[in-house]
Amino acid sequence: MWVFVFFDLPTETKKDRKNYSLFHKGLEKDGYTMMQYSIYIRHCNSRENADVHIKRVKTILPPRGEVIIFSLTDKQFGMIELFRGKEPKNKPDTPQQLELF
Repeated sequence: MWVFVFFDLPTETKKDRKNYSLFHKGLEKDGYTMMQYSIYIRHCNSRENADVHIKRVKTILPPRGEVIIFSLTDKQFGMIELFRGKEPKNKPDTPQQLELF
């Protein structure tokens, strides 16, 4: 079971930035890993364990902003397709295999 936490928090004021920092550090302290900016994930061994971690996130919710929490099974997580942009063209091509004669 995978728990995802998506968030969009304001950072205009000093208090907003502090709340953002506390939320971010709270996620990391509870074992979440950044998948992308403002998207954190955590693996849980069971639905019950996921519920415990979801409750923990709810206890550190900041007063402003939006937070979305959802869960995926391991099978659903395995079907995620991840695409990354191409490497910059100015990077020299490196050989895949060294040939010795």
